[in-house]
Amino acid sequence: MNKDKFFPATIMPDKDWWHALWPNPEMVIRDVGIAAGMRTVDLCCGDGYFTRPMCELSSQVYGLDLDADLLGQTETACCTYSNFQSILGDARDLPQLIDGLVDFVFMANTFHGVPEQDRLSRAINETLNEAGRFAVINWYRRPREETTVLDQPRGPDKELRMQPEDVQQIVEPAGFMLEKIIDVGPYHYGAVFIKSGKSQG
Repeated sequence: MNKDKFFPATIMPDKDWWHALWPNPEMVIRDVGIAAGMRTVDLCCGDGYFTRPMCELSSQVYGLDLDADLLGQTETACCTYSNFQSILGDARDLPQLIDGLVDFVFMANTFHGVPEQDRLSRAINETLNEAGRFAVINWYRRPREETTVLDQPRGPDKELRMQPEDVQQIVEPAGFMLEKIIDVGPYHYGAVFIKSGKSQG
């Protein structure tokens, strides 16, 4: 696949500092509201760091990514789970890529780099059931030199980072209502939205 098609500033980090940020990924997905028995989507799943614990909790898990190499790593991480299905594709085409409606869409460290964020938000709305939820995990807008992991500045440049209210302004018009904002690590927040109706677009 043409690397130019990948979303900008969303490169998958090395696992050592990913683990340093989130030593307990299951706690993160539980904190945002993923619960036992849900049908869930790990959107832009990367190497499957959050996808694997989702498989242990959810009844059905879809892991979607544009990058075939990363998706292969997710497939390896989740190969023992019969409730896992991998999808190679563009997150903005989500309704056409999965069967039926889901309960929860989870997206970590990618929303800031997605072109047409409003289109993505509408696609997620179409994919969720009536009371479905969408969680965005993002870096707080702080300079990289203030967000160090293993003694190195990490994360996208400050101007690319989105505060919770920036995400809210994009997601809510797509048919969502902000439910809560929580801290999920030293430098990240989780903005959790509940489906509220049809989009305005």
